[in-house]
Amino acid sequence: MINLKNIVRNNIWNLKAYSSARDEFKGTADVFLDANENPFGTLNRYPDPQQKAIKDKLSAIKNVETNQIFVGNGSDEVIDLAFRIFCEPGKDKVLTFSPTYGMYDVSANINNIELIKQPLINDFQINLNQLQPYLDFEDVKIIFICSPNNPTANNLNPDDLKYILENFNGIVIVDEAYIDFSSQASFIKNINTYNNLIVSQTFSKAWGLAGVRVGVAYASEAIINLYNRVKPPYNVSTLNQEAVLNRLNNLELVKANIDTILLERTKLKEALNKLSIVKKIYPTDANFLLIEVDNANKTYQYLIDKKVIVRNRNTQVDNCIRITVGTPEENKILIDTLKSI
Repeated sequence: MINLKNIVRNNIWNLKAYSSARDEFKGTADVFLDANENPFGTLNRYPDPQQKAIKDKLSAIKNVETNQIFVGNGSDEVIDLAFRIFCEPGKDKVLTFSPTYGMYDVSANINNIELIKQPLINDFQINLNQLQPYLDFEDVKIIFICSPNNPTANNLNPDDLKYILENFNGIVIVDEAYIDFSSQASFIKNINTYNNLIVSQTFSKAWGLAGVRVGVAYASEAIINLYNRVKPPYNVSTLNQEAVLNRLNNLELVKANIDTILLERTKLKEALNKLSIVKKIYPTDANFLLIEVDNANKTYQYLIDKKVIVRNRNTQVDNCIRITVGTPEENKILIDTLKSI
């Protein structure tokens, strides 16, 4: 167990959160004249600042307490607030394992925090020997671990993650944006064991709500209290909350879509394996495939010319492109186009 006070910025530890009108009165009433809202219209009222209905649903689905859930404006807010809570600008550092999700780098630069990049090795896994010296650095406050990882699509070894949690005196953020496509269990089950663990998930991928921009953090009550202290008062709009609730009330549709994507992932992998330009398909636990081709830049441009858009990851993994699993029709167009090269 770590002492949170030792790693939280002093000004954040002592911060008094803004108290909105909807924080001060949480009940029902006939007349609301407390928040200087326009009395006319259908979206004239501020949204629930604590997203209680969403948290109640997630609590039942994920088997966690509502006070262990933070709902944010996309996972990007979960990431950004972690920098604000735990890292002194110009002083502290964070660590990631490359190649990985690019927003860790961007958020570090925005918050004036040095980012240490440890390369993944041997099928994109963590090298604990190389990592060991950084576990004792007092100015390394956060370690970001994306699993399943983007862009490599694989799960990171859960035993390595547990080792880091048990031997690092800072915050470990496990980014599980793609966990619903994985056969590996979520690390949410460990938030009561490790008080330095934050698990980040999103409604953008398996839930099909990328346009809504809602992310979630699961952690100890103490960490969630810090998130709620720092976040803007009304960080998730009424429309976005309603969209999430609609999807949470339709779990059968979500599961059916996930099953379809997993089936199409298998079919897509089999079809790609038959193409001469494909040199390697990396193992995947996500809704995308990382594939090595003869020439990533040329393949990427050829697909663009044919109005088929994939992601060129040549700068992260040599001669690789990243392909999201689409609908059966989209996947067929992709394969037919690649056959014509």
